[in-house]
Amino acid sequence: MANSPASLACIVLAHEDPQHVRRLVEALDPFPVFLHVDARTPADVHRAMTAGLPDRVRLLPRLRTGWAKWENVAAEVSGYRAALAETGAAHVAVLTGSDYPLANPAEITALLDAHPDESFLIPHPLPHAAWGASGGVARMRYPHWAWRKHMIRVPIPRRIPRDVVLTGGSQLKVLSAAHAAAVVAVVDSRPDLVRFWRRTWIADESFVPTVLNSPALVDGFAEEHVPHTLWWIGWDGSKMKSPPWLTLAHAGRLLERWTSDPTAMPHLFARKFSTAASSELLDLVDQAFELRQHVRTPEVGVS
Repeated sequence: MANSPASLACIVLAHEDPQHVRRLVEALDPFPVFLHVDARTPADVHRAMTAGLPDRVRLLPRLRTGWAKWENVAAEVSGYRAALAETGAAHVAVLTGSDYPLANPAEITALLDAHPDESFLIPHPLPHAAWGASGGVARMRYPHWAWRKHMIRVPIPRRIPRDVVLTGGSQLKVLSAAHAAAVVAVVDSRPDLVRFWRRTWIADESFVPTVLNSPALVDGFAEEHVPHTLWWIGWDGSKMKSPPWLTLAHAGRLLERWTSDPTAMPHLFARKFSTAASSELLDLVDQAFELRQHVRTPEVGVS
C-alpha cells in the first residue's frame, strides 16, 4: 500500500455488523482503508469482519473505544499516522463502520482534487448555541467520564489549556494530508492537551476541531478549509443520541441533493446503515452511484 496514488485514504472506526463493514470496504475500492475494530468486539465478530480483506486494507491497533471516550480520538489519530506513513493520499476521511459512500470513486476524487489543500468540516467556536445552556463550554470546563452512555461530571472547574480556541465539530470529516499531519504533531508535542481531553465530554467532537481552529497550534486553517459537511445524516428531530438507521423509506431524502440541485456541493457519504435495516436501500445506492460493480459478496456471518 505504500505510496498509494489514491486521492483519498479512509479511516473506518467499527465495532459491529461485519457484513456491512465489508460492504463498506468494497464500496470504497480503490481507496486504501485503515480499519479500527473496537477491542471489546467479540473475537468471532472480529474474524468475520477482518478475514480475507484485500491488500488495500490495513488493520489498526485495537483500542477500547466507546461512546464519548477519548480512545475514539486515539484511534482516529492512529489512522492518520498510518495513512500518512503508508500512502500518498492528499486527503484522509474519518468514517464509522455504519457509513456508506453516496458517490463513486471518480466523483469523490474529482471533488477532492478541486480542493487539493483544503479540509472539509464545519468548526463551531464555543459557545455554540446548539450545544446546550453553556454552548458546550461546560464540556471542557469540568472533568467528565462516560459510563454506559451516561455522563459523569465532576463539578469542580479546571483551567482551560493555553493557546486554544475551544471549537466543536463532527467526528466525521475529511482532512487534507497537511492538516492530518498537524493533528498528529500536536498530539506528539502537547501531552497537556491529551491529558485535558481525556476527561473532556465527547472528545471526538472537539479535540481535532479545536486543534485545527487554534492559530497558535495550526496556522492558516481558517483559509484552508471548506465549511461544508460531506455527510448526509438522517436526523429525525427526536432526542435520540444517535441518528436512526436508514431504510428504503429514506431513499427520497437521501438522494434529493443529487436530483434536485446537481450544481450544489454534494454529500459524499451518509449514515447510518446496518445490514438488518438498510440492505434494500444500500442496493439502491449501489445502483445509483455504480458502486461495487465488480464485486459478488458472499454472505458474511458470525460463526
